[in-house]
Amino acid sequence: MEKSNLNINDIKEIKSPDFLRALNYAGLTDLSRLVRDNIINVTSARGGHLSSNLGVVDLTIALHRNFDFKKDKLIFDVGHQAYTHKILTGRDISSLRQKGGVSGFVKTSESPYDIFEAGHSSTSLSAAYAYALDRDNKDQHYNVVTLIGDASIANGVAFEALNHIPSSDHKVIIVLNDNEMAISSSVGGLSNIFRNLQTSRSYIFVKKGFRKVLRLIKPLYRLAAKIKNWIKRHLIAINLFDAMGFVYIGVVDGHDFKAMDRAFNKAKKTPSSVIIHVRTIKGKGYPLAEQDKDGYWHGVAPFNKETGKPTAYHPDKISWSNVYHDLLINQLKNDKQFYLICPGTLMGSNLEDVAKLYPDRVIDTGIAEEHAVIVASNLAKLNYHVAVSIYSTFMQRAFDQISHDVARIHSPVVFLVDRSGLVGADGETHQGIYDEAFLMSTPNVNVMMASQINDAGAIFNQALKNKEATFIRYPRSLVRKIEPTNVKYKGYEVVKRGHKACVIGVGPLMRELSEAIKDLPVDSIVLFQLKPLEESLIKQLLTYQKIVIYTPYETSEGVGATLIRELTLRGFKHAIFLKAVPTTFIPQASITEQLAASGLSIKQMKEYIKKNLCVTK
Repeated sequence: MEKSNLNINDIKEIKSPDFLRALNYAGLTDLSRLVRDNIINVTSARGGHLSSNLGVVDLTIALHRNFDFKKDKLIFDVGHQAYTHKILTGRDISSLRQKGGVSGFVKTSESPYDIFEAGHSSTSLSAAYAYALDRDNKDQHYNVVTLIGDASIANGVAFEALNHIPSSDHKVIIVLNDNEMAISSSVGGLSNIFRNLQTSRSYIFVKKGFRKVLRLIKPLYRLAAKIKNWIKRHLIAINLFDAMGFVYIGVVDGHDFKAMDRAFNKAKKTPSSVIIHVRTIKGKGYPLAEQDKDGYWHGVAPFNKETGKPTAYHPDKISWSNVYHDLLINQLKNDKQFYLICPGTLMGSNLEDVAKLYPDRVIDTGIAEEHAVIVASNLAKLNYHVAVSIYSTFMQRAFDQISHDVARIHSPVVFLVDRSGLVGADGETHQGIYDEAFLMSTPNVNVMMASQINDAGAIFNQALKNKEATFIRYPRSLVRKIEPTNVKYKGYEVVKRGHKACVIGVGPLMRELSEAIKDLPVDSIVLFQLKPLEESLIKQLLTYQKIVIYTPYETSEGVGATLIRELTLRGFKHAIFLKAVPTTFIPQASITEQLAASGLSIKQMKEYIKKNLCVTK
């Protein structure tokens, strides 16, 4: 049995991946164990993407062993699976996802090994093509490698790149990490011979010479091409990637270092773009994550390593996702014409059990936001009742469909916009603060937000009655658990105290602020219907001499700007103060820290109101 030659006891000793080439296979296995232990320890304390990172530990080590990414280029799709990459390139991930700490995603400011920052999934192939084009334009010689998952490659953006790359002479190496989806591959002895031939050095040499000779005799060249294509069609099971024009290598065991060494060496020798199909076990190394079939361990909050239980427990509260989960269960139970559509985030929005209860009327489209919205819109026009559950940040991808295929044709889809507002440790790419601005400028849509559980039920019921699309925004936070009661829908709620100053705002934080300032000489208004604004609300606001607008779930271009415009157009000449999330990309930190950095915490707002709304009765 081979003895390990790994001489590292502490993962923090790693400063670069150069040592990997000297390790034997036993040493690589020991290194994988150290890396997995580190990832489990850190995510249990900090939260993060666990199972996706555990699954690619061996694959990432093999990539860094076979390529030199000081010269070669490695592009991660999404980047949430790059923890091993960070460790191998000398980064201590103990500060993962904390304010000022290591990002949970690839970050160009962190390391020269990080060359591309993904916003959303499925963009890596297009980025890889750009790097390959630049390399060849400059007559440079290095490999461009992209690592993409099976779910991401099914997205339309990835398919656009897959369609384009083989038509060019700019070679890209695509590593497909397959941990769930069954992708067909060629089988049989003849197929294996062709696979080996396609990437052998002798085959490449002969193929180039054969083409040069035959091109001199065009009829012979065309005949040879027809014979080759006939053989491939009739004797080899061609998969999608073959048909597109890629050289296909697979299926490779993503936990077998020897097999990956062979595959990557073949890929480097191949003159044209290649796809290496690697099969991995998501969550490998942590039994609870390995056994997970629902995605619970994909992204986790801090947890106890031994039990797997979350370390934060709030028995008197539930998440806003769970509030709408209960409303959806009730609607699906009582309305046989109701459909729920979700583009790949059932688990994140706590809807996986809803899909199990109603599998025929809960449609998970995978990472396909545009497709999901078009399906929903047309079902709604066919007189079905339809809701789309979608993260705010991912809904940005479907803005074209929202405008053209929903709003323009008055399609009455209900959008449940999860994680609206600041989201905390996921940072810039996942903040849900921008959707409201583009919704406010889109015709034929309604925008709403609840401040407590009873508001949510009333808003949801009203949205189902609306004749046009309704977007219900809700945050990534907890709300006090109460027994819901039926309340009549209203667009806003005034807490009148008979003063000439007013604070108007949105969401649970405004409800909290209203309670915090009850000892101050100001009125407060909790706004539920953000668009369209009710005329009676504007008339109410015109009676005040000073107004503070508090919108901690969106940038100032959202309802805050709309309120200011409406008041100004009606001749309001008094002071208006707007406190909203800054129009910028908010870096990772806790939501509490992000609110404080934006001057939007309850404590900061109370002081701001004292300073600016000192108006007596």
